[in-house]
Amino acid sequence: MIVDRSEGAPAAPKIGAASYLIADADTGDVLAAKDPHGHYLPASTIKTLTALTLVPKLNPNALVRPTQETCDVEGTKVGMTPKMQYKVSDLFYALMMMSANDAALGLAQANGGVEKTLADMNAEARRINAHDTLAGSPNGLDTDLGLTVKTQHTSAYDLALILREGLKNPSFRKYVETVDHRFPAPPTKKQRKAGKKVGGYPIHTHNRMLPGQSQEYKGMIGGKNGYTVASKQTFVAAARRGGHTIVISLMKADQQPSVLAKELLDWGFAARGKVKPVGTLVQPVDAQARQKKKAVGDNAPLPSKAGDDDGLMGDWAVPATGGAIAAVVAGWAGFLAIRRRRVAAEFRRGMNQPANLTGASAAPAASRWSDELDDRDA
Repeated sequence: MIVDRSEGAPAAPKIGAASYLIADADTGDVLAAKDPHGHYLPASTIKTLTALTLVPKLNPNALVRPTQETCDVEGTKVGMTPKMQYKVSDLFYALMMMSANDAALGLAQANGGVEKTLADMNAEARRINAHDTLAGSPNGLDTDLGLTVKTQHTSAYDLALILREGLKNPSFRKYVETVDHRFPAPPTKKQRKAGKKVGGYPIHTHNRMLPGQSQEYKGMIGGKNGYTVASKQTFVAAARRGGHTIVISLMKADQQPSVLAKELLDWGFAARGKVKPVGTLVQPVDAQARQKKKAVGDNAPLPSKAGDDDGLMGDWAVPATGGAIAAVVAGWAGFLAIRRRRVAAEFRRGMNQPANLTGASAAPAASRWSDELDDRDA
């Protein structure tokens, strides 16, 4: 347990989870935590990273025809067929609302395949400084794919980072806050006779804390739950009350996660401003680079990657006199300028790579799966 209570502050919650974190999402202050950087299996909470990575990359109106392997994936499915093409936006709704594993693979297809998507997800985790995270699947399946905590993991700290960053994107936020959505399907015989080319059916959120749900929590913005036999219950969520947003995450819990999440959120709102922060949710590396550049002046050179000066230049001052030192400084300035131009060129080349909207790669079909009816996630 990590908490710094002041007089009058409520005692930190003691819940049946191996790890958790409570933070003020507006300021980034971590208010309390338990083993926040411990590595655990994520189950379907990894889908927050899938969405964070792919929502900005994929055209929501692009069409994806799933492979048979995608349709046959283990665990919770929205129900897809290779006979149809599906809009990317519909797949995101299925991914974040009902934790559809086939939708996750369909989105990976749209991004050029599972291998590329995992590389993109892990790069995105590094961008936001989620260094406890390693994605081994886009949907959170673990032992069915031969994955262990060594080959797929995240932490309570990183889940909070990922959700906080995702909620900055209006589309991501829309997908996690939606309660009901109509998912397309082949038309029934009756619909075909009526001239309809596409049928469909309603899908419903698995987040019981959203408005109108069985465990509605006042101010709930959205989140993602997960469960596998190996991971146990996992959950990350955010809520806003009185002009303040609290983000919580928990991992490896035995109890239904919304009950535990309520305790963490209630404590966060009650303790905010009454406890001393015990840490902070860091900013993404690009934001850190902008802050550093602003702090030292608009004309200061940026390192090739935020937070990395190659160990060559630390915080040091240049004397007012000395031709030799001035020459060294000029040399370093030229070196950094060349490096910035090279990095910019590499970035432009990367941006010009064509997107593959119909990639056929898919995760291997799993052979074993155990699933609870009340928490059908990964």
